[in-house]
Amino acid sequence: MNNKWRSVFPSPKPSSHGLNQRFPNNKMLLANTMPHMFRNLFASIFMVFAITGCTALIPRADADKADFKSRIQTKQAGNVQVSTSVLSASESRAVYGVALAKKGIQPVWVEVKNSDDKNYWLMFRGMDPYFFPASEAAEAFLLSDSSGRQSKIEQHFQKQAFRNPIPPGATTSGFVLTNLDEGAKMVQVDLVADDEHKSFSFLAFVPGFRADFYRARKKNPHRQHASSGEVKNYTDDEALRTALDALPCCVTDKKGMRNGDPLNLIIIGGVDDAYPALIRRGWRLTEQTWSGSIAKIVRSGLSGDRYPYAPISPLFLYGRPQDLALQKARDNIHRRNHLRLWKSPMRYHGKQVWVGQISRDIGSRFTIHSPYLITHKIAPDVDEARVGLIEDLAYSQNLALIGFVKGVGSAPKETPRHNLTKDPYYTDGARAVLIFDVNPKSLAEIEFLPWEVRPGGFIEQTIRKKK
Repeated sequence: MNNKWRSVFPSPKPSSHGLNQRFPNNKMLLANTMPHMFRNLFASIFMVFAITGCTALIPRADADKADFKSRIQTKQAGNVQVSTSVLSASESRAVYGVALAKKGIQPVWVEVKNSDDKNYWLMFRGMDPYFFPASEAAEAFLLSDSSGRQSKIEQHFQKQAFRNPIPPGATTSGFVLTNLDEGAKMVQVDLVADDEHKSFSFLAFVPGFRADFYRARKKNPHRQHASSGEVKNYTDDEALRTALDALPCCVTDKKGMRNGDPLNLIIIGGVDDAYPALIRRGWRLTEQTWSGSIAKIVRSGLSGDRYPYAPISPLFLYGRPQDLALQKARDNIHRRNHLRLWKSPMRYHGKQVWVGQISRDIGSRFTIHSPYLITHKIAPDVDEARVGLIEDLAYSQNLALIGFVKGVGSAPKETPRHNLTKDPYYTDGARAVLIFDVNPKSLAEIEFLPWEVRPGGFIEQTIRKKK
């Protein structure tokens, strides 16, 4: 391992959970499994309320009627121009005549204008390694009792498909059928020709999904900018470090009377760099609390399937709940990685500074400290979730700088602190600072701010400083 990464990603700690132990026989397996099944079923029903806190139910809105062509994004590289748009569930049904979203299929419209002197080929698997060929997608909607209907569906799907190659001087457009992403989607378009490769990345916001982020913005358009103090732009690294050190240690309850989870994350960037990095690495928006999301929670609990967009309860900073919440679902509704972000009144070289909290949910439990008597349980080693996010986003191609500041306050494993639902956690007291850039960065190109925050120096003196 490169020395500059060694102190950021310490050696793994031995696990004390015994997750890899095997049951000695099938009888013991059955005896241990059955109680868990009933307990998880019961917990899943209560989890409907626990993970959404005190958020009110959102009434069903009118169907989205937006035209996907109004959201077209266009980029140019040399003599090649690419335009894309991602269809919502209602838009894809209007175009294809069938409910593609219910089958987990999402059309992405692509147009390539080739003003070059060579043929280009669109790499479908660059957009989605598991994309659906038109013939396969049509098969999911074929009606065995009507051969005429079958023929029409197949012909229509094939007519909508993007066709390779794109000849010189030609403009080619059509749909690529990808796996469904709700709320937001990263679209990667790679075009290849003889001795030529052109790459385009688009971040698309998809209507029809009731994201908590969008609801907050619609309810109060100024909320994202409402924070304590005037906006200050920092251009000096040490001044920024001092300001980040001085932030509160933790989130609070709604009244600001009790401290909760540690504020162990700073993200610097926005919709052009930080947000695409998170979406590219599989972080998903969280859904509002409404009848549809409640039904999904129950189904997920009963089936054991993941729910990638499950609602997240509100925590408070600057007197308001998080401005943005993202999560990575794990194997079921009870386990996930999640982060909350608040817009701060700070900028760094003009980039937005977000203050955040990240932790890992490892299960659910009953508690008198939740109004619904059940809550997610967090992994007590919150530093592990922080380091895991650094590792994850290092592969995003947009992470440019990493630093660490004080401010959280250390809490040893022997004397942990507790969050608002009395889950214990321990930490070295540092908060990670992740700075993003629109230009792609490889692992070797990621730089480190030379800030030491832990005894002995969390970042070694041998690490090269930021240029």
